[in-house]
Amino acid sequence: MNVLVTGGCGYIGSVLIPLLQRDDRVEQVTVLDDFSASSPRSLFGSIGSDLTFHNGDVREYGDVETACRGVDTVVHLAAITGAGSTHERREETFATNLEGTRNVLNAAGKTGVENVVLASSCNIYGRAPARDIDESVEPEPLNPYAETKYQSESLLRETKSEFGFDGTALRMATNYGNAPGVRFNLVVNHFVFRALTDRPLTVYGDGSNWRPFIHVRDAARAYKHAALAPDDWVHDVYNVGSDDENYRIATIADAVSEEVAPVDISYLDDEHPGPSYHVNFDRLGETGYETEWTLREGVRDLRDAFRGDVEST
Repeated sequence: MNVLVTGGCGYIGSVLIPLLQRDDRVEQVTVLDDFSASSPRSLFGSIGSDLTFHNGDVREYGDVETACRGVDTVVHLAAITGAGSTHERREETFATNLEGTRNVLNAAGKTGVENVVLASSCNIYGRAPARDIDESVEPEPLNPYAETKYQSESLLRETKSEFGFDGTALRMATNYGNAPGVRFNLVVNHFVFRALTDRPLTVYGDGSNWRPFIHVRDAARAYKHAALAPDDWVHDVYNVGSDDENYRIATIADAVSEEVAPVDISYLDDEHPGPSYHVNFDRLGETGYETEWTLREGVRDLRDAFRGDVEST
């Protein structure tokens, strides 16, 4: 099997690429990335005869079609992330996240790709008053990032119907944890770094908003599972995470303070409260996939990586 990963040098891709290379079902991994939000460092230890790299932009259809040739499965990760910051980057976000996805899906259809796994996000649920939100709940996106992810799910349904390939969208919980392409604009990673450098943790609002969390290595395992075993992922969308890993943001701050270093936690008024969603993952259980990491384990692992107590992987 030849698997294309768009945005393969990003946070999740930096873990997913070696996972795919170690799987006997995979003969070749193809990576498409333009390094606009990543680094070649993510490919340390991965470049060899079983990896093909294309320096390209998903906004350029020709780049995408070239990368799709000879590919069996596409994992489409390339996107502008950092949901809150996309308010100031609306046009760019739609060009990359929505029109880029359109390019990926059309190229996949025209080149005979058999399966597409689309990176979506639980962020699309917005501020949901109900608990245990499952895939039947109508999303209410609050930012351009979430809008484009939700609209991309519709594109996937339309395009796979047109071309006849398999496809599913993974509404991923909020990522955290150590990885070669680790990001620090995510709340857990940001809090860990601040606590290690003796700085207070700032929580916007009263910290009561809910969010599900997933370790980046569990996220990468989910993408691999959906890419290599599409018959197990029969629905158009899946929430991906764990019921036990829904947390209030205030609880996250307390956990980091306890596991990393005791620091002050300050609460600031927020005129525009961020998303809040407590998510149900029952449908995910039907696939046979389940997460392995707990949040506190991930916090300790990232802490130890900063301190040099574990090898950076």
